[in-house]
Amino acid sequence: MSSRHKLRETGMRALYQAFLLNKDIKQCVYDNCEVNEIDPFLYTITIDAMKYRDVYIAKINQALRDDWTFERLGYVEQAILIMACCELDLEVSPRAIVIDEAITLAKKYCDEETYKLINGVLDHL
Repeated sequence: MSSRHKLRETGMRALYQAFLLNKDIKQCVYDNCEVNEIDPFLYTITIDAMKYRDVYIAKINQALRDDWTFERLGYVEQAILIMACCELDLEVSPRAIVIDEAITLAKKYCDEETYKLINGVLDHL
């Protein structure tokens, strides 16, 4: 079994591809997995996240500044926020861990200051 950090990284890549290519999330998850069976945690943070996507986008939009919307964010940022929002909503992991993991992903994959935006949005959810 993979660590949750690795699963989050895989989930972020799958969500990113789904947003970028407008592709089915299940296909994106399979494309990013080394095994044929999807880990239940990975399933939750990707497929469930996309299932409730509109609800999460509305919550994220409320947490963003008035002059920003979810659609204006880059696809990587969108993927990280949707995934973290789902984890928080479904109470999959403790809040502090979810936010810390999202910040870690943002620091690794996004622009230098993006982690502050991710932290600020998740703090308000």
